Amino acid sequence: MVSCKNITKSFGDLKVIKGIDLRIFQGEIVSVVGPSGVGKTTLLQIIGTLDRPDSGEIFYEDIDVNKLKDKQLAAFRNKNIGFVFQFHQLLPEFTALENVMIPALIGNMKQQAATKQAKEILDFLGLNERMEHKPAQLSGGEKQRVAVARALVNRPSVIFADEPSGSLDSQNKDELHQLFFDLRKEFNQTFVIVTHDEQLAQLTDRIIKMKDGRVIDE
Repeated sequence: MVSCKNITKSFGDLKVIKGIDLRIFQGEIVSVVGPSGVGKTTLLQIIGTLDRPDSGEIFYEDIDVNKLKDKQLAAFRNKNIGFVFQFHQLLPEFTALENVMIPALIGNMKQQAATKQAKEILDFLGLNERMEHKPAQLSGGEKQRVAVARALVNRPSVIFADEPSGSLDSQNKDELHQLFFDLRKEFNQTFVIVTHDEQLAQLTDRIIKMKDGRVIDE
């Protein structure tokens, strides 16, 4: 589904990604692990089209995303890719429902359809009673589930998660990890997860180990 070939990335004289080949298959839950500073987040941002590589190819099915212009790439990302970050990054002035609706509205979905889709996902994630609450009124675990709902609202091909449980306590961490597998079972959702959490990594279908800007084992 996602295929990367010889991806490289430097920041000034610092080579962060040093020629990575990678394939992600539909319905997989893949973890990317390694010490801090090895390029995990940079790789995730490049595959997720938030940043462009210096060289290499990235294909989603038969679409070469490196050849898309910025506006085309933004539209592609909105439709096909979801993101979950360590700190939920919800907009504080909007309710949970409104936060989840935003990507759908950006993608030109009609308000009624966006509302319906967002409500269905929040309900599935057990947040039916929290839809009208703003982030300050939600627990840490609830905020992260809202962030997952936001990532899901456009039914993306793949969700990239960067340390998604890093700010959660043990109970909420376990619940979030289980949620990824529930979503895979329910929607055949694909996840690529950057994590330092060995417990989560061991649960995933495949562990991609990085060191010094390279994949050293899968």
